[in-house]
Amino acid sequence: MTNDPSPKRQQNSGADQGWAVISYLLAGMLVWGGAGWLLDWWLNIPHHLATFFGGVGGAGAGLYMVVKKMGNTS
Repeated sequence: MTNDPSPKRQQNSGADQGWAVISYLLAGMLVWGGAGWLLDWWLNIPHHLATFFGGVGGAGAGLYMVVKKMGNTS
């Protein structure tokens, strides 16, 4: 029996990584889409353009986070 004080690092399962990807994408769209919705409401922007661009930008930011955090796993 070895006396190793450092804890062993567990590998994330595929399901854990899948939930992380979904949460990054949804959180980005909800946060930035919500900010766009508030901007639409505050400035009376027609056709909810800020909500649309906020959601698209949030999806892009979520995708960037997915690639940044999980792109280098093996």
